[in-house]
Amino acid sequence: MARWVGGYCTAQICQNGHVIVSGTETAPDLKADYCKDCGASTTMECAACKASIRGRYESGAIGLDNYTAPRFCHRCGAAYPWTAAKLEVAKELADELDELTADERERLKGALDDLVKDSPRTQVAGTRFKRLMIKAGTSGASAMREIIVDVLSESAKKMIIG
Repeated sequence: MARWVGGYCTAQICQNGHVIVSGTETAPDLKADYCKDCGASTTMECAACKASIRGRYESGAIGLDNYTAPRFCHRCGAAYPWTAAKLEVAKELADELDELTADERERLKGALDDLVKDSPRTQVAGTRFKRLMIKAGTSGASAMREIIVDVLSESAKKMIIG
């Protein structure tokens, strides 16, 4: 086997976003067809463009591996399955929040799309999300945060989680 010389490794991640291995080139023995945490199948490439999922950056220096699964493909911008699934489930939950009007539920679902991306709309989406979660009540807000925490953009996390 050739020695890995540096750059981005290829990550293997399950369909629900659990990282199996952040560098398949440097730890091929850790690869698995299915996730030990949820049983979902695993992937190492974007379903849309077939680009390898960027894993940790390997420079040859020893360091900690604090890799987290990316939300979007670096090549084509498509949402990875775990991002799309969490957004879908969060939108389903929004439809169950009886404390919100139908219009507020639709506005919440629109805000969710902007909370997973760092963009100019993230600030507005975060403000809207927080306001609607107050109206939704403690249990609805808690369930919603639990669903989306892993796919929030960094700026949205700072706004919503603290």
